[in-house]
Formats: sequence, C-alpha cells, structure tokens
Amino acid sequence: MRSTLPSGTVISVNTSQSAPVGGLVIIPDIFGVRPLFDDMVDRFASEWNMRVVAVEPFPGLNLGPEVEPRRAAVTNLDDDKHLADLEAAADMLGVAHVGLMGFCMGGMYCFNSVRSAKFAKIASFYGMIRLPEYWRSPSHREPLDYLRAGNAGKVLAIIGTKDPYTPADDVAALRATGAVVREYGEADHGFAHDAARPAHRADDARDAFDAARAWLTPAN
Repeated sequence: MRSTLPSGTVISVNTSQSAPVGGLVIIPDIFGVRPLFDDMVDRFASEWNMRVVAVEPFPGLNLGPEVEPRRAAVTNLDDDKHLADLEAAADMLGVAHVGLMGFCMGGMYCFNSVRSAKFAKIASFYGMIRLPEYWRSPSHREPLDYLRAGNAGKVLAIIGTKDPYTPADDVAALRATGAVVREYGEADHGFAHDAARPAHRADDARDAFDAARAWLTPAN
C-alpha cells in the first residue's frame, strides 16, 4: 500500500502482521519506489513475518524512468534529511527491533545510516563504499567516514566480485571498519533484487536474501 511520511515522502508499506518478529525499512535503488518494491514489501512482510516499509529516495521529484536524470539528482540529496525519513519510517512500524536494507544507491545509504540507533542491524546490497565523484556535494559525506565513526559491526555487506562500484580496494577498506562482508564470485552489480536485470543470478540472490534475513531477524 502506498502512503506518505509526515515529511510528504512517498512510501510503500505493509504493517499487516499482528505478531511480527520485527520491522524492516527498505531503501530502493536509484529508480525509487515502484511496483518491484511494492511486491518486495509485501513478500517480506509475509515470508519474513515483519512489518515492512520502503522509502522513496527522491521525495517530491518526478524524474521519470531514465537513469541519467536520477543520477544527476543524487547530488542534491541530503544525508541528514534522508536519514530523518528512514527513522520516521522505522517509528511508524511500531516494533522495537527494526532492520534496514538497501540496494545499489540504497545500499550506500545503508552505510550512511549506521550512525542511527533506530536500526538494530543493516544489510547493504552492493552499496557504493566510496562516494562516486559525480555525487560529491556539501550535503554528502563518505560512506567509509560514517562506518568508521559509527557501529559498523551491525552491517552485513552483500558484494559481487565483478561489481565495478565495489572494487577490491574498497571492499578491503569496508572490512577494516568492522562490517561483515559476504562476497559472491563472478556476480555483477545488482545481481540479487531485480530478476529482470541481465546481471541477475537466481541462486546467489536466494542465498543472499537468506543471509540478509538471518542477519536482520532478532535472535529468539
């Protein structure tokens, strides 16, 4: 179901579970909240027994389906405002234990959100470990800076070894922060969350989501 946060940011949310094991906030990839994430929210709510919400990363903007206008718009996003939306989404789930999961650009914002006490565990799928040059702006900090200053040990990073956005040197720097890294050999960027992508690897995707579920689910 689509709704909005108090800020006006669009969300896709499913809070139908009456006795959930916890909550989950999802940060979409650069293409934002769309039917793919509506389906993901409903699937994880049912299969993982969680209350789940996905948060639009480009509030108030009508950017269309092409990637270039979206890539350009990232420069104008603000880390603090984005985190405020994620925290508001966590609060609306009404559960004590909330995890955070994101994909691609959303995976990068997972790293940036490690400073928040709202999220007990974080699963980042192929998030950029260093801020791409074309996204640098006064409203952004380096993901590694956030990880070094925060509790990086609560982060599980899902990485493909053929992903150009997560080169080996960056992965080594990520491990050095204390984050847990799970690598998939020969996997490219975006291999797990969208079956329509040429890079999709069904077996690896299944394994990665199983690992994320185990990481994000509170211990009994």
